[in-house]
Amino acid sequence: MERFEVFPLHRNKHLIKQCCAVINSEWPRSEMARLHSLEASCDTLPTSLVLVEKEEDNFKAVLGHSKITPIPSIPDGGFIETVVIVNHHRGQGLGKYLMCKTEEFIKTLGLNFAYLSTIDKQEFYSKLGYIQCQPISIYGGCLSSINKSNMVSVIVPSRKTFMKKKLT
Repeated sequence: MERFEVFPLHRNKHLIKQCCAVINSEWPRSEMARLHSLEASCDTLPTSLVLVEKEEDNFKAVLGHSKITPIPSIPDGGFIETVVIVNHHRGQGLGKYLMCKTEEFIKTLGLNFAYLSTIDKQEFYSKLGYIQCQPISIYGGCLSSINKSNMVSVIVPSRKTFMKKKLT
């Protein structure tokens, strides 16, 4: 994996459009909304991490992305979302590499747990040590205290599985 590197997007803003295209290839959304979300990346969360392929001293291409957001109700946990590897680079261990680097970054923030939700990648995350857990909210408070009539369906769709991992 020496020809690959993972680092915060906000330290290499020239890659933001390329990163936007990678994410939108998996989950289409307006470019403006996606760019706004990516531009929020900072050292203290939310943080977007990019996986790039290096060529000599230059970065050739963005191959993957993950985003870490704070969890107000779980101060020692980070929520990993928008994990994606460019389609034609899947199956090469890059997803595992990106997740490992994402977890390392979370630990540098002094956090002890990583949480995520998935619709169809439970087996992949299980192999990385994640176990199923109760749904959590990354929007503050616990789910039972949220007014369900105001709840947007993307927060906790019933088909999502929530998973967590103790970082050691």
